[in-house]
Amino acid sequence: MNGIATIEVKKMRLKALGWVLLGLTSGHAAADDLISIYREGLQSDPVFAAARSSYEASKEKLPQGRALFLPNVSGNATANYTSEDFKYTQPTPTLPQGNERWPSWGAGINITQPILHLQNNVVYDQATILLVQAQGQLAFAAQDLMIRVAQTYFDVLLAEYELETVKAQKAATAEQLAQAKRNFQVGTATITDTYDAQARYDLVVAQEITDTNDIEVRRSALQQIIGRPPGPLAKPEGKGQITLSPPEPNNAEAWVQAAYTNSLQVQIAKANMDIAIKEVERNRAAYYPTLDAVASATYNQQNNSQLGIGQKLAQGVVGLQLNVPLYTGGAISSRVREAIANKSKSEQDYENSKRTVAQNVRQSFLAVNTGLAEIGALRQAVASNQLSVDATKLGQEVGVRTQVDVLNAQQLLYSAQRDLYRAYYVTIVGQLKLKQSVGRLTPVDLENVNRLLRPVN
Repeated sequence: MNGIATIEVKKMRLKALGWVLLGLTSGHAAADDLISIYREGLQSDPVFAAARSSYEASKEKLPQGRALFLPNVSGNATANYTSEDFKYTQPTPTLPQGNERWPSWGAGINITQPILHLQNNVVYDQATILLVQAQGQLAFAAQDLMIRVAQTYFDVLLAEYELETVKAQKAATAEQLAQAKRNFQVGTATITDTYDAQARYDLVVAQEITDTNDIEVRRSALQQIIGRPPGPLAKPEGKGQITLSPPEPNNAEAWVQAAYTNSLQVQIAKANMDIAIKEVERNRAAYYPTLDAVASATYNQQNNSQLGIGQKLAQGVVGLQLNVPLYTGGAISSRVREAIANKSKSEQDYENSKRTVAQNVRQSFLAVNTGLAEIGALRQAVASNQLSVDATKLGQEVGVRTQVDVLNAQQLLYSAQRDLYRAYYVTIVGQLKLKQSVGRLTPVDLENVNRLLRPVN
């Protein structure tokens, strides 16, 4: 086994399994917050469970490859009953003739010890690389679970906040509708104001129904991961006051270079390419002779024979067996050409994975920084719209603003607040995706996000 490959196997095993164990053993958190949902996903998510089973299956490739260098021992046993009728064409007084029946049995053992099989060396190397790849795939599945949990979790929170926003709009439009009706009754407003307020109220009621259904849809996506309906989810404390940090380092190309080295997707594609290269070697090795040491021991006994006497036979054989391929109908050459073509494909897949990861890193990096800038702008927009609502209400009281002006100002405030929370959630998930793209996402990152959340009373 290649020494470097052995070290990589151990490093990747510790890395992959360490992430999973850290997710299972981190400090206890309140039920139905981000980290508790992730822990449940480790146990219940069918996608991650399938990846874990695939990893367990891949681990068996290494002992299978090791077995190719060990002796192959087989045993056999026979038991027969023979009945013969025989007669000589000329009388032979010294030899018996007629009918004879007798039992016979035997046992043997065969041992084959491979001495020179170049293909076996390559197969073992492939098994080693495959194990590294499987561990990378398990680690990637764990990271993918974190992203899916965070995405669906914040999708639910955003849907719930959008419903809260609609309910606030509903309360405001209901109040304005009642006020419009009172003003119309006393003659200080026209029927048009009442119709306009009623129309706005009806639209908000319809939106409330849509948002209520949307919450159920998004909660069902979370249920698919944990296998049960989620309870009330912990939410950020201090709305609009969460502080998010920019990427460190704040340089896109530095993240791209880190992705080339650490991205699990790139490492998995690299392992595929290495396996394909070894496959070319394995098929070319079929041209070469193989050499085995062979040994056998047999024992046979029968109680009678045509001669009227029984016999016992014990035999032992030790030797070398050389097998030289001379002609296989072109099959070996065809397999080599096939392996070379597959190697070329894997090299292109590897290059494509590097380019794809680099593009994803740049997009994630840009999305995070754009989100941080958007958060700052929307904070200011919320503050400005709140001042506008207060001023418009005051203007309505003194007669320089209408009820429609108040409703429009409130609508702008609610939209700004909703956009601010969406920017927060999108940026948080974007930060996690950026770390995933360079293979650095761990349950500790979820723990850090989870600290921003507080249980719902």
